[in-house]
Amino acid sequence: MSEKYKVIDSSIPTFVTMTIIGWVDLFIRPSYSKILDDSLNYCIEAKGLKVHAYVYMTSHIHLILSSEGNEIQNIIRDFKKHTNKKFIEEINSVSESRRVWLLNKFSYEARRTNRADHYKIWQDGFHPILLDNYKKIEQRIHYIHYNPIAAGFVYHERDWKNSSYSSYEEGNREISNVKVSPLW
Repeated sequence: MSEKYKVIDSSIPTFVTMTIIGWVDLFIRPSYSKILDDSLNYCIEAKGLKVHAYVYMTSHIHLILSSEGNEIQNIIRDFKKHTNKKFIEEINSVSESRRVWLLNKFSYEARRTNRADHYKIWQDGFHPILLDNYKKIEQRIHYIHYNPIAAGFVYHERDWKNSSYSSYEEGNREISNVKVSPLW
């Protein structure tokens, strides 16, 4: 991994994006979003991750993260490995109309890249952007929360369920599915 894509100081809020291979719309079902919720909350409790803002789009997630204990790249590596396994289990256990197509696509990607044993769901990397001043932080939080509107899914940020918007909206700090640590 080049220095360009490493988090140099995990204690500084960092914007990251993780994308499903081929931009597959995996997060259209609530059960897959629940896996993300549970996995992020585990990383918060067990690995010292701080999630300051997030949004799950249909094929990717944006987050602002920091950590006092573990390095962000190590947490993300473990997060991707764990969620990869859980998504495959979920695809096999629910009434997934795209089961065969999804498994073939993820299996092909594992063989093609030789980067996973059986299935590869996440694209490599997470393209961190260090948010070392207030203006950068404010811009990225707005970008994250506005993303569902820009995609044409909702008319207001509060209407997108899989987002930390409610953690920043006055009086709604407990609505988010992920334990958010707001930056203000």
